Order: sequence, then C-alpha cells, then structure tokens
Amino acid sequence: MSVGLRILFLTAILATVVSRILWVCQEKQEVNYLSVGNEWKPEPLTAAENAKGPECYDYDPNGGGPYAGYSDGRILKWVEDERRWIEFAFSSPNKERCGGAHDHAHMEHICGRPLGIRFNQSSSDLYIADAYLGLLKVGPKGGIATIIANESNGIPFKFTNGLDIDPHSRILYFTDSSSKFDRRTFFTAFLTRDSSGRLMKYDPETNKVTVLLNNLAFPNGVLLSKDGNFILVVESLKLRILKYWIKTEKVGTVEVFVQLQGVPDNIHTSPRGGYWVALYSKKDFLVKLINQKPLIGIIWSKLPIDPIKIFALMNKYFRKTPGVGVRLNEKGEVMEEFFDENTGPLKEIMERDDHVWVGSVDLPVATRYKI
Repeated sequence: MSVGLRILFLTAILATVVSRILWVCQEKQEVNYLSVGNEWKPEPLTAAENAKGPECYDYDPNGGGPYAGYSDGRILKWVEDERRWIEFAFSSPNKERCGGAHDHAHMEHICGRPLGIRFNQSSSDLYIADAYLGLLKVGPKGGIATIIANESNGIPFKFTNGLDIDPHSRILYFTDSSSKFDRRTFFTAFLTRDSSGRLMKYDPETNKVTVLLNNLAFPNGVLLSKDGNFILVVESLKLRILKYWIKTEKVGTVEVFVQLQGVPDNIHTSPRGGYWVALYSKKDFLVKLINQKPLIGIIWSKLPIDPIKIFALMNKYFRKTPGVGVRLNEKGEVMEEFFDENTGPLKEIMERDDHVWVGSVDLPVATRYKI
C-alpha cells in the first residue's frame, strides 16, 4: 500500500476514534427527550433459525405478527402464543439453495433481501420491496413471492428499499435507493455521495410504474400520511426527510420536512402521534467528514481494499454505534429518543400495542420494549 493510502487509512481510523469520543461527550448535551434505554425493558425474542437482521416489520389485517424480512430472503411471522418465528414467505424461488447456516451476504443477489414489507389491509396480500429482486407480491397464505415490477422507463431497479400502500387507491409508493449501487455496495454509494435514487409509485390496476422524484441521495423509508395528502421520504445521505405532496394545491411539490442529527433509515407512524425514525448512525465525526469533504469519500472508495470491510472493522473496533431512534411530531420536532447501546445500528423501529419493536442488521434476533 502506498504512503498516501496508508495516510488516508490512518486518517479514517483516527476519525472514527475521535467520533466515538465526541459521541460520548455530546450524548449528555444533545439528547433532550431521552425516554428509553434504562427506562424501557428490552425483551429479546427467540432468534430466527439460520437468519439475522430483521430489517422491516408489519402486521397483517387480523393483527397477526409482526412479520419481518430476514437476511436469507425469508419473511417470518412472530407467533406470540408459541413464542417463535415461523416461515411465511420467500422472496426467491431458490429457497432450498438459500436455507441453512451460511454467509447470506454472498447469496443476497440470488436469495433476495426484503427491506420493506406492507400488507394490503383489504386483500391481505403482502407486498415486498426486495433489494435485489424488485417489487414483489405474495398472497394471504404466503409461499414464494411473485415479481410484479423490476424496472421503470427502461432503468432496472438496483436497490429497492422502502414501501407503503395507499389503503384506498391501493397504489404502492416505494424507493429505489440507487440506480448504480446495490445493497452489497451501499457504503460506496455513501462514500461517493450517490444521488441516483428514485421515488416511484406502482398502480396495481394498470401494472404501471411511474417515477415521482429523481436524483435522490439514497432514498430509503417511505410513509404515506394518514390523510393521504403527502408522502414522507427518507433521504439518508442528506440526513433528512422530504415531504412530497400528492394532493391539495401543493401536488407535485417537495419540501424538507426535517433535517436530522443522524443517518435516517425506516419510518413508521406512532399510535401516540408523530413518526418513529430509525437512525443508522448519529451525525458523528465520520459522517460529518464525508459530508463536508466529499473528495475523502471518493478517494476512500478507490482503495484496493474493499471499503465495506474497512467500514465493518471500524465499527467493530473503533466506532461502536448504539441503537438510536427518534419520535418526531407533525412539525418534525423530536419528542422522544430511543437509545440502546446493545442493539447496534438500527434499521427499523415500530410501535404497536404498547410495545416498540426494533430491528438491526447486526442482531440475529428481533427485540421489543414495553412502553
């Protein structure tokens, strides 16, 4: 490795160490609405066999579940009476090849990776945003999902991610996080400040996909407002949530709903009001460095060593990231903050029936907290 690359690598390590120190120092100053951690009792549930990383949750129309998307392409259902997860659906028809104990990361492009799931509350059909396979659908009895869309305007979906459904029109709103990078190379998208993402809609009546917004910086979670007037779209790389109007006199316009102090991921409505947003990372020194000095990220992405492996090593030894989520009000102001140093980076946080469920790519098990 050349001297220049060594200096860059050591700089990145130093950045993570400093960011950890700043995290500890800032925690007491910045958190105004800390309501969890020691105050909410965690309840780790039985681990799903041979899978990890519950990325997304939803309940069926009868209140069953939650259902969760896992690393091996399966959708599993939590059965409370039996205290276990059972198989419900599969993103890929290659379920025999995808099962068992192995490194699912190397098989994701074959087995699929569900990142967003939503039930149609009228038909009980489950729709799946799979990172590799596109937009999928499976009936009320589960089984192997069917691909219903995987491209728009001749551009294939590269990184299908968030998903929500209009309960009245049955139109699906979803994101394609990047047109250049897939899930296995997400960190390169982060380093290069990729802005090739899209917000789209799928009409099941016409089977037509329409692009609503282009040139988004890693669009992620999607949430339709209760009145159906607008969509909240997480734009992870810009640390913000956008409000895209689909009705009223503002139809077709977009505005910034909130600028966050962290990298947002999935978003859900809270039954107590407002929205829960999972933060994959706080806005620490490393995030600020790459945001403010994009050339550093570009150089990092060109290193002869896989940048994701470097990132994983940093997180493991120098940059331990706790689980963080925030509950926002309708104005985008923080009302509550979730904090648990044992979960790892959060991808999902959802509230239901006096419990908060969290999901992390680093854990083999879903965790819930009694409110």
